[in-house]
Amino acid sequence: MKWAVCLENKGFVESLELRKLYQVVEDEKSAQRGCMRVIDETGEAYIYPADMFFPLAGKIDKPAEDRLLAIA
Repeated sequence: MKWAVCLENKGFVESLELRKLYQVVEDEKSAQRGCMRVIDETGEAYIYPADMFFPLAGKIDKPAEDRLLAIA
């Protein structure tokens, strides 16, 4: 599972919170267009410009990931 931090929410203030960690959903077609599919504040996966996020490099360990998913 991949995660990214929101760096920009202009035009999407209802859907994205700055500096918040979001779960990334793999979507090769969106990535090819310079976009990223994330599960936003609605609880649904939507496509946003990739430059609005900073993807976390590496993997989050299982206990931390379980806690992140529990609060989502």
